[in-house]
Amino acid sequence: MNRIKELVELLERNVTMDGTHETSIPGLRLVRASRISEPVYSVYEPSLCVVAQGSKVVMLGEESYKYNSASYLTASVHLPITGQVVEASPEIPYLCVNLQLDMNQIFEVIQSSNQVIPSNPPGRGLVISRVKDSLLDTVLRLIRLLETPQDIPVLASSVKREIAYRILQNDKNDSMKHFALVGSQGQRIAKVIGVLNREFAQPLKVDELAKEARMSSSSFYNHFKEVTGMSPIQYQKQLRLQEARRLLLTENMEAAEAAFQVGYESPSHFSREYTRRFGLSPIKDIRRIRETVHKYTYYN
Repeated sequence: MNRIKELVELLERNVTMDGTHETSIPGLRLVRASRISEPVYSVYEPSLCVVAQGSKVVMLGEESYKYNSASYLTASVHLPITGQVVEASPEIPYLCVNLQLDMNQIFEVIQSSNQVIPSNPPGRGLVISRVKDSLLDTVLRLIRLLETPQDIPVLASSVKREIAYRILQNDKNDSMKHFALVGSQGQRIAKVIGVLNREFAQPLKVDELAKEARMSSSSFYNHFKEVTGMSPIQYQKQLRLQEARRLLLTENMEAAEAAFQVGYESPSHFSREYTRRFGLSPIKDIRRIRETVHKYTYYN
């Protein structure tokens, strides 16, 4: 049987409703969408995304990445992105496998397989690659374990390790080796990205972040932008606005309260940047989201 066709059948058996579904395999999520989506703002963690059916576009900074069943996406660091399913229907839904990658495991695979670390600096932390049969075979074995849950505790870890090995065999993922190697330039940038993700509400001090990365301020700025596609302040701004939107939507906060909680000192400044990012003021944006969700739930 064609590998992609088998993957589609496996996913259709395991996910019958739209949404992102956690599974009994740690770090493995299955995604289904039966319609073209609105732009979704989120933070990608180090992960592998394999599309079985349909297609998706991801925006990172000013760059656009599209992937489908002929390609797959890998993220090596935490990245604030805008994602949109652009090919899906009730008859042919978008189906995707999302697997969180353990960078410690990536490092162990690099060591045990004697993989060469490139001498060039780490590149972008998000890569689209052409999918190969060897990777698909391994992903299929992981998904099949969902149908024999008694095998998961024994076999899932070794299959995920093989997936990491298959990813690293692709030259396009040389940058991932940098981010996994302890003490490397890429790993130091990844560490700072982790700090920003935890402390995005604090004032941004590039000099201190550069010191944490053991780089000069100018070198840190350039390498950070090469990895993430944006400057440190742009990165922080996206994290702040995405968290504020979540607070407004799920915690029913007032806009001013959400602004202060994510680090803005001026509610008017927050409102301007929110509108620039999401296209509507905070109040109008949240109202539109709720109306859209209500309408979709009512008619479906």
